[in-house]
Amino acid sequence: MQLHERLALTRQQMRRIWRLSLPYFQSEEKWRARGLLAAIVALNLGGVWLLVQYNDWYRVFYDALQEKNQAVFWQQLGRFALIAFGMIVLAVYRFYLTQLLELRWRAWLTRHCLQRWMAHQAFYRLELARYGQAQNGAVPDNPDQRIQEDLNLFTTYTVSLTMGAFKAALTLASFVGVLWGLSGAFAFELGGHHVEVPGVMVWLAVLYCLAGSLVTHFIGRPQIGLNFRQQRLEADFRHHMVRVREYSEAIALDRGEPVEHAQLDLRFSRVLANYLDLLRAQKRLIWFSSFFGQAAVIFPFLVAAPRFFSGAIQLGDLMQISSAFGQVQESLAWFVDNYQELATWRATTDRLTSFEDSLAAQAEPGPLQHARRQDGGLAAHDLTVALPDGTPLLAGLDLAVGGGERVLVKGPSGSGKSTLLRALAGIWPHASGRVALPAEAMFIPQRPYFPDGALRDALAYPEPAARYDDDALRAALRDARLPQLQDRLDAHDAWSQKLSGGEQQRLAIARVLLKKPCWILADEATSALDPAAEQDLYARLAATAQAGGGSLVSVAHRPGLAGLHDTVWELVPGAGDGRGARWQLRRQAAAPGS
Repeated sequence: MQLHERLALTRQQMRRIWRLSLPYFQSEEKWRARGLLAAIVALNLGGVWLLVQYNDWYRVFYDALQEKNQAVFWQQLGRFALIAFGMIVLAVYRFYLTQLLELRWRAWLTRHCLQRWMAHQAFYRLELARYGQAQNGAVPDNPDQRIQEDLNLFTTYTVSLTMGAFKAALTLASFVGVLWGLSGAFAFELGGHHVEVPGVMVWLAVLYCLAGSLVTHFIGRPQIGLNFRQQRLEADFRHHMVRVREYSEAIALDRGEPVEHAQLDLRFSRVLANYLDLLRAQKRLIWFSSFFGQAAVIFPFLVAAPRFFSGAIQLGDLMQISSAFGQVQESLAWFVDNYQELATWRATTDRLTSFEDSLAAQAEPGPLQHARRQDGGLAAHDLTVALPDGTPLLAGLDLAVGGGERVLVKGPSGSGKSTLLRALAGIWPHASGRVALPAEAMFIPQRPYFPDGALRDALAYPEPAARYDDDALRAALRDARLPQLQDRLDAHDAWSQKLSGGEQQRLAIARVLLKKPCWILADEATSALDPAAEQDLYARLAATAQAGGGSLVSVAHRPGLAGLHDTVWELVPGAGDGRGARWQLRRQAAAPGS
């Protein structure tokens, strides 16, 4: 990659980081945020002023020692106590206010990202995109880690590195004049001409730190990619352990422990292998940075020693030169000293900016025009449903379901029945056309979700359980054939793990019977139930929808359910309609027992 391309990429990345950083300081908390930042800046200014006073104290104190001036010695000890006390106070409040700013910034960013992640079903669409064709760029992995861990790292490192760089620049500006005046001129003959270089210590410090920065960047650059990869591998390892927890029963029944153990061991081996590579890269950098730092301690004494031994300067001047050189060198070496933190910060910001880009892409409206209406039934016009890779499943559908109608959707596995329901719900991003859905429609997914906690909360989800009295909650459980749970409304558990597949489906149906929606769309809602329970619960669902003047739309495989429906939408292989769809929808009247 050529230099101008690198510069263009750097400018683009800095603009993305700026867009990530700025909103907090323009938010509803902007005055508090700006006040904290201003206070931290003021404390850094005060800290640098005290460093200048401390540098002057070096000269006076060591001159007093050389001259054996006891009065000045005790006077300077008192001055040192005042400077030290001021530094202690500044250090405490600088730490406290910096941590407070990081905490509040992280809190705001986390809530902001959570709101964007949960809006427009972005959390769902990002998961779909991971297993299909990514839209508008690469799809981020493990959004939970980006929100929980990366935001914390970003705010911590951004504040600490920014304030560190500011303090380094301020210290450099404050001490470069001191060092310039103390270092004197370096004279030599060149080609018969007398050449004199003023402020030689300043130029030597600049050259020393410039060379150190270049070598540090050359040695430490691989850490950026290694840090990025380490965070991803750690997240993948943690994600697979979560999956083992979620599917613990299925894994135990399949005796899949050796396979899962091998998969976990493989992922952890990748974590360790990359960490060892990162460790080796850090070791190489520490070799150089340690040598660089130790050499800087003795360097000013070597340069200033001839003037001291010749009597041109006193011991206090020598110590002041050493102190001023140390401050200038430390300021110029900020890049060297913070390279590992910069590498981690760069990897973190790369992950967060890609996550931000993906969230922005998911916020854009899709080609499907979806609306919920108070009056009228379910309708779709020119509806096209595709796979994430763009392959069309169904094309040009015109559908209408009126009140009181009961529709069964059937077809071979993989024909897109569930995907059609997702499109009707408005959550499938790979659909186009127009869909109108009744406002009181309620969906029953194949895998219902139950929050951990009280059973009453799992039953009423996503509404608050307080909206329903205990009698209504118990009646819904009894109607859904779960009488054994009616006295456990306040029991706390992980219900997705506690209940069997059939019990989970009955609890999802109990949720519908509790809320009594007019329109019900069920996706394989009774596949884990026996035929008698299935017939009973489907009859209850149909009665609930009919009582409200709505309709029941079902996806199911079992022929026995056809008798509970009026109409069948059957998905059959496409007949070459010119749209390239794999399947087409055939409407027909339901035949009992078909």
